[in-house]
Amino acid sequence: MRTVNPADLAPNEFYRYMIGTVGPRPIAFASTVDAHGNINLSPFSFFNIAGYNPPTLIFIPTINRHGHKKHTLLNLEEVGEVVINIVNYAMVEQMSLTSAEFERGINEFEKGGFTAIPSDRVRPPRVAESPASYECLVRQIIPMNQRAADSPGAGHLVICEIVMAHFQEAIFDEKGLIDPHRIDLIGRMGADWYARAQGDAVFEVARPKVGIGVDTIPASIRNSTILSGNDLGKLGSFSTLPTPEEISAYKESGILNDIFDEARYGCQYLPDLLHLRAKKLLADNNVKEAWLTLLAI
Repeated sequence: MRTVNPADLAPNEFYRYMIGTVGPRPIAFASTVDAHGNINLSPFSFFNIAGYNPPTLIFIPTINRHGHKKHTLLNLEEVGEVVINIVNYAMVEQMSLTSAEFERGINEFEKGGFTAIPSDRVRPPRVAESPASYECLVRQIIPMNQRAADSPGAGHLVICEIVMAHFQEAIFDEKGLIDPHRIDLIGRMGADWYARAQGDAVFEVARPKVGIGVDTIPASIRNSTILSGNDLGKLGSFSTLPTPEEISAYKESGILNDIFDEARYGCQYLPDLLHLRAKKLLADNNVKEAWLTLLAI
């Protein structure tokens, strides 16, 4: 285990540990205007939801390597309005282009090849290509380093209230819910890496229930070299263990006969065979049958 004290490193050195481990991070593709109406468009991966009543987003522009405020922050200090556009895979290369350090006043909509369309409630335009856009009023800008607010890497927390939202129809499924495969989101990782929320990268985890807990799983199962932590989590979420009658009926059904025969005549270790079968059942979210299998000894 590598243990690191942030105080022992330069901020930009510890930053590499942070961005390599905290992710994938969503990207706020922020469009702003200055007092003269000049448009800026820039991505920020220090971004997330901060609440939903009122609906609130936060993102953090940092002081650049030259010790200057980013154009987005300068604009927000002049005009406290922003559109936070969501980035998906289809626009990632164009988005990346806009993050280059263009001079203030340059329109990154044009540099990135994006289409600017008017917003309903705020002055900055939104990105037509974005699958979702949130028009926001800036409620507060908080310097995060009071002692050195102008040092490289120092951030300013921007708290935004959503006052209007726009969603492309193509991202919704037949039930009217946003489909993760259709929206095809991306996330920022460390260095030049990104993640794509598509295919096998997208998976479901059932909402938690008050179950028996991992701590009450028998030690012979809890210490299995075959079952993973995720497997134990599923077992621990089960409300009650099967009764002795259920376990006996399951064994007598003959469904485990092949496993018992393999252990008897093939010199295989029975618990391992049962744990392997339970692991496959858990992969299919068949938790009760996995328990019946594990308790068959």
